[in-house]
Amino acid sequence: MSVVISGTGLFTPSESISNDELVTCFNRYVDQFNSSNEQAIENGDITALAHSSSAFIEKASGIKSRYVMSKSDILNIDVMRPSFAERPNSELSLQAEIGVAAAKQAIAAANKTAADIDLIIVACAYTQRSYPAMAIEIQQALGCPGWGFDMLVACSAATFGIINAANAIRSGTAKTVLVINPEILSPQINYRDRDSHFIFGDVATASIIEDASTATGEHQFKIIAEQPITQFSNNIRSNIGYMNQCSPDTENDIDKYFIQQGRKVFKEVLPMVSNLIASQMDKVGLAPENIKRLYLHQANINMNNFIGKKVLGRDPTPEEAPIILDEYANTSSAGCIIALHKHHDGFNSGDKAVLCSFGAGYSACCLILEYV
Repeated sequence: MSVVISGTGLFTPSESISNDELVTCFNRYVDQFNSSNEQAIENGDITALAHSSSAFIEKASGIKSRYVMSKSDILNIDVMRPSFAERPNSELSLQAEIGVAAAKQAIAAANKTAADIDLIIVACAYTQRSYPAMAIEIQQALGCPGWGFDMLVACSAATFGIINAANAIRSGTAKTVLVINPEILSPQINYRDRDSHFIFGDVATASIIEDASTATGEHQFKIIAEQPITQFSNNIRSNIGYMNQCSPDTENDIDKYFIQQGRKVFKEVLPMVSNLIASQMDKVGLAPENIKRLYLHQANINMNNFIGKKVLGRDPTPEEAPIILDEYANTSSAGCIIALHKHHDGFNSGDKAVLCSFGAGYSACCLILEYV
């Protein structure tokens, strides 16, 4: 049975924050902090905070801006986090709302209707709540039959979700699957941390996965090889969870936000990902010159350049390895799907592409795709 990705969708928030805006707010906070703690800093009890700059952010990451669901309080130095009005249980939740928006685009791109979808997988870094599942709420909002579930695999959630969708189709438990990646990441950011306050943005993506025999979408990618891999590491971590309230003395500590040891991540993840892609290319007999496009996880431009050069044996062109993180920042699992969604033109039948994610866990997943 051939399984294809037959349509994708993208929801982009209406508000965006530039590096300059973010840095201006951060540097105001730094000045306030250093002034308030001047004596303690002079005594050596507290380390003074350092200013950031847009040039530093762009050089370190390639990020120039990010979309967010709520902008104003992020840039308020007395708040420095997004603010959302809590919705009553009778209303569609915020994460379901953006998931529905991306899903409708994907359904239309695949020439499907809601009635055709018999499995919904919400796959992302965080869900708004533990239960009822976001997937089941979206199922009701769209009017889809069948079943749904949530899964969390950090930055690899989308590709892990696609593999689970493909396996459900092969097993006969579903015919057409909607994989949704509603990534509301701005609440996990410590906007007072110079090394991480710029990394993430909010977005939602969606993909239709189905048996090739039923696919009629304009752009179809057949999955010809796939492999996920995980390896435990504390180098990327977020300790937020429902058990934090059981330890009230530490429930607001900085490790409840996103934290990472960037140099260790770079050193350990890149060989793992490069080897994973190479193994899947070997599985289907592909040489570097056979790869038309690399849809890589959009976390850091330096990581993507390293992997692209390792896979192709040379520096990839912007067309071969499209970058969207300059505009969207790191959108966790959605990043590689955004790249696929926005840069799928120019393919001929039989052309090959790599769809690859990597991130916390560590988790990584590589799919080899063939344009139909």
